[in-house]
Amino acid sequence: MQSIYLAKLIGPVILVVGVALLVNQQVFREIAREVLASRALLFISGVLSVLGGVAVILAHNLWVADWRLLITLLGWLAAITGAVRLLAPEFIARKGSDVIRHPRMPLIGGAVWVILGLLFCFFGYSR
Repeated sequence: MQSIYLAKLIGPVILVVGVALLVNQQVFREIAREVLASRALLFISGVLSVLGGVAVILAHNLWVADWRLLITLLGWLAAITGAVRLLAPEFIARKGSDVIRHPRMPLIGGAVWVILGLLFCFFGYSR
């Protein structure tokens, strides 16, 4: 039941983020530059990411061979990337700048978020 709830919660959010990223690629590239240039925003986003990731891990740390593993992996990914933002902000700023220079990155990132959002929505709302 927690898997369904989390899929219903996470799916629409990341679906909308993915579509917004695809529709506003240049705007999101500028936002990423601003975040990477701000230690305060890196810190706040790191704290929020760790908080959200740990919340998902505490509620849903299921290592099973089906779609529910995606929720667990997303929680761990959020917690780990948030921790890296807090512990190594210079590394994140440097690597993030390299990533946003890639011309297709908003397209790739948006597509991944849309696919994950659709998967979570499917599994959450079709059950």
